[in-house]
Amino acid sequence: MKRLLLASLVLAGLCPLLGHAAEDTPPAQAAAAMPATPEAVVPELSAAPVEAVPAIARNGRDIFQTFLAGRADAGCDVTQTSPRWQQHFSHAPARMANEDDDVLPLFGYVVDELREAGLPTEFALIPFVESGYRPSARNGNGPAGLWQFVATTARNHQVAVGKSYDGRLSAVDSTDAAVRYLKTLYGMFGGDWRLTIMAYNAGEYRLLQSLRRAGMNAQNAQPAKLPGLSPVTYAYVEKLHALACVLDKAQAEDGLMAALDRPVPILTEHTLPAGASLAQWARQRELEPAMVGRLNPALASKANGTQRALLAPALDPQVAANAAAEPLPTVVVTTVTEADDDTAASTPKTRKKNVASARTHTVRNGESAWTIAKRYGIPVKTLLSRNGLKAGSVLKPGMVLAFDAKP
Repeated sequence: MKRLLLASLVLAGLCPLLGHAAEDTPPAQAAAAMPATPEAVVPELSAAPVEAVPAIARNGRDIFQTFLAGRADAGCDVTQTSPRWQQHFSHAPARMANEDDDVLPLFGYVVDELREAGLPTEFALIPFVESGYRPSARNGNGPAGLWQFVATTARNHQVAVGKSYDGRLSAVDSTDAAVRYLKTLYGMFGGDWRLTIMAYNAGEYRLLQSLRRAGMNAQNAQPAKLPGLSPVTYAYVEKLHALACVLDKAQAEDGLMAALDRPVPILTEHTLPAGASLAQWARQRELEPAMVGRLNPALASKANGTQRALLAPALDPQVAANAAAEPLPTVVVTTVTEADDDTAASTPKTRKKNVASARTHTVRNGESAWTIAKRYGIPVKTLLSRNGLKAGSVLKPGMVLAFDAKP
């Protein structure tokens, strides 16, 4: 009985706190009737910022949407596209959807570089036209790499080309050069992506001459009506527009969009130490050596005598820390002369800083070293020497020659 009475008293004392017996009591009186209790001490939450973990992958559909959002001309203008070229590039979406193909990660990398430079993403279609997005693509002894630079043009855009290293086969070196050149042209031609593409293909001086001949400028130009250009140059614009239309229409393909809905590695620039093997570098970072080799054909065959930039998936921070704590074994590599291997422009720490200011000239049909040198008021010998040419060298249309940079 005593226990029941005690329990009743305890409950009676707690009821105001629980809100049961206080229904008829005014709020002010109820508050006054509540027993005083010591103020509770609430621990403060830590305001320290949480360090963001770098993303190492993203959804493939995000890459696709970033490309579409970054285009200068949204949608598809059927009056400016060619059914022939749409058919020719109809395989492009399927290659993006193929998990065994490197196209989608590479495409995402190029799109990112263009967006960072403030350029329209139509330019990300150039490697489709030039190389099918294959960094190892070669055309005999001529153009090579993702962007299909010829050796002279590559050197004039600060891409190293030598006996032991061909920077045209580096997706990092060649993309950096291509984006830098496209940005120059984009500013030169009033932010018109079609004129920029034509200048990229034919050379800026040839396009400027065509504009003057037609009495046009970058603001009122009609690219399809410019005179005196090669059919290849006009077709270049048609190809890129057709490709853009193919990808734009692909949004309606449920199967394709489902195939893109997957994690895709984010490709970033890394450094391969001098004398290190690319395969060893990849294995130490838990990456597939075959895939890293496909992305970096310039480095896949042997160890290099100097550190190089390479393209590979972004690393998990813990994996990166473990790799940094364990130095790679290196081999002694015979040092080559600068004439054999242009390294200054391709080492990761200096590649973007040591960019010479050089004016260039794109060789046209019928031009010789003598006529070009005379046009710019420089000695023929200086022009040839600057471009690594001999007195008997044949200049081919489309070659880009530098003529006022320091040798």
